[in-house]
Amino acid sequence: MTSLEAARELLSEFPVVDGHNDLPWALRAQVRYDLDARDIAEDQSAHLHTDIPRLRAGGVGAQYWSVYVRTDSPDPVAATLEQIDCVRQLLTRHPGDLRPALTAADMEAARGEGRIASLMGAEGGHSIANSLGTLRGLYGLGVRYMTLTHNDNVDWADSATDEPKAGGLTAFGREVVREMNRLGMLVDLSHVAATTMRDALDAGSAPVIFSHSSARAVCDHPRNVPDDVLERLPANGGMAMVTFVPKFVLQAAVDWTAAADENMRAHGFHHLDTTPEAMKVHHAFEERHPRPVATVATVADHLDHMREAAGIDHVGIGGDYDGTAFTPDGLADVSGYPNLLAELLDRGWSKADLAKLTWKNAVRVLDAAQDVARGLQATRPPSNATIESLDG
Repeated sequence: MTSLEAARELLSEFPVVDGHNDLPWALRAQVRYDLDARDIAEDQSAHLHTDIPRLRAGGVGAQYWSVYVRTDSPDPVAATLEQIDCVRQLLTRHPGDLRPALTAADMEAARGEGRIASLMGAEGGHSIANSLGTLRGLYGLGVRYMTLTHNDNVDWADSATDEPKAGGLTAFGREVVREMNRLGMLVDLSHVAATTMRDALDAGSAPVIFSHSSARAVCDHPRNVPDDVLERLPANGGMAMVTFVPKFVLQAAVDWTAAADENMRAHGFHHLDTTPEAMKVHHAFEERHPRPVATVATVADHLDHMREAAGIDHVGIGGDYDGTAFTPDGLADVSGYPNLLAELLDRGWSKADLAKLTWKNAVRVLDAAQDVARGLQATRPPSNATIESLDG
């Protein structure tokens, strides 16, 4: 049996839990949620990284769908609700393939039924507009993690890619973490500054996740996780889910991306814009300046390091598909996960290790966070603190 065959066999039993997929945003940006125009029951490889046939081919058994909205959205709460509605529409349209999931038990039930457990994660604390009541509302609608920031700071937390302002978390930021713990909503530390990571670990009592981040020691990008933080995950119980975005995993791509982003801005586009018009500008730049190409081995290098720093019980996968313009060779879309597992098998990862990487760790972390929440809810009422009362 080849390594690729062995990888596919393993995925049939322990499929991938992917921590982050931006399909809802792609559907919003491309067709304003016209799900007939982007019917994911059919091949959408001309437009998207994600559709049901390729999820099946990739061995995906659970997906956290990102309900991301831009930080400059005029009404981020309403936009987030529209993103949640998009996920709900997808679940209604494809009940034979996608199963709503709110708990670890739901994830296991979906695996038993051969359906893809569908969870949601809000990407950026701007989605709650400084309101703990809104945070609870998102949880009630099914959101099971929140990334504390996106690329820009929020009033109560510093982002990895913005100028430091809070020095990590403010007092209200720490209260957000505690309220997330009380709810059972995972605290996602992708995108946040290293100071915010450390503050969140100090403030919280439940496992955290990094839904789509890689190792800073392997690629020195501020979106990645420093070793001292990875080393705290065993005591915390959380996990870091490796991302595939070339500019976060390959140092040469970091430098190229800085130049490409500047080119996008010079042409009047946001550097994260993936509309057809923006992509024409991207591709023209790439023709003039060929981009460095990440590979499956590049991603595996990060996982080797993350396993060494955090331990096998604290690693996972968060590809960031449909949230990035470029992907590594061999990981072009959601069908590529078997290629990564085959590479890891060739590097000596055991099948037991891979079962933790793909399925077991993510299920355990959500279950543990919800167990912490049950204890907190027995002793602590909902917090009605405001940013004004805590931060002045």
